[in-house]
Amino acid sequence: MWKFIIRRLLLGVVIIFFGAMISYAIVRSLPSSYVEKIAMERSQQPGQKSYAEQVAELNAIYALDVDIISGFLRWGSSALKGDWGDSWVFTIPVTQKYSNVIWYSVVLNILTLFTQLFLCIPLGILAARKQYSKTDYAITVFALACISLPTFFLATILKYIFAIQLGWVDLYGMVGRFYNQLTAWGKFWDMAAHLILPVLTLTMLNLGGLMRFTRTNMLEVLNADYIRTARAKGLPERRVINQHAFRNTLIPLITYMSYLIPNLFSGSLITETLFQIPGIGWTAYQSMVSGDIPFAMFYLVFMFVLTQVSIMLADILYAVVDPRVRVN
Repeated sequence: MWKFIIRRLLLGVVIIFFGAMISYAIVRSLPSSYVEKIAMERSQQPGQKSYAEQVAELNAIYALDVDIISGFLRWGSSALKGDWGDSWVFTIPVTQKYSNVIWYSVVLNILTLFTQLFLCIPLGILAARKQYSKTDYAITVFALACISLPTFFLATILKYIFAIQLGWVDLYGMVGRFYNQLTAWGKFWDMAAHLILPVLTLTMLNLGGLMRFTRTNMLEVLNADYIRTARAKGLPERRVINQHAFRNTLIPLITYMSYLIPNLFSGSLITETLFQIPGIGWTAYQSMVSGDIPFAMFYLVFMFVLTQVSIMLADILYAVVDPRVRVN
């Protein structure tokens, strides 16, 4: 197992390196340019250098006057030392800005993940047990609708219904206007109420895929010979489903769920922007549209690392749920 983990770690490092290199090349090619924006502002001030001189000076400071490979190596050597630079947009160190905003995204995505698991797996099992029934058709139609809806459309519909028509929650933001006047419990419930629509949006967007995946794998297992044998022995249906059938669907489910966490963080970029939640996704979006290379690169590398960690955890969990993996 330790040899396997070391191999996966080394492979993950290689993937992160080349992924960061490609991302750096893409970010350097973005049409938005922080340097040009700041150079224009400075050149318009009295007594300052011309626009061309300002651009040349800033490009030299941020290593944008060299080719992409040289610039990436210079940036990578600083990043390995823990120096990710200062955010050009937020004017503070990238790591400091990250620590200020990451917990909003962590709470949002953890709530979404648990909501998905508690809804998708039971509904997928129920649809498989009642194959071709009205329940199965209803769950299937709901799952396909969730898969088909774009993020911005679903978020707009939910805000229109629950915020505008019913007035149950606010349209956007993380706290209400009277947040500072509330007690500790009041502040907690105020933030919880503002997370309802974002969590509901992310849950519905990712609900269909996991639900359909659970149903398909459960149908395969329910048609296996050992399930018919267990039923022939007179075992209760609940025990057949929970202890025999469901356990054998865990490996494909773990494979699918290994991509849920990075997908949630990447998907929350749009959701956080739509609901104006100051998490890592919203911050990364603001950085990218402004040409903030330091923070944009930090976010992309963060997503690469998160993906590799999720896949490695899935590989380790295989051995937990299937003894044959440990033997091999």
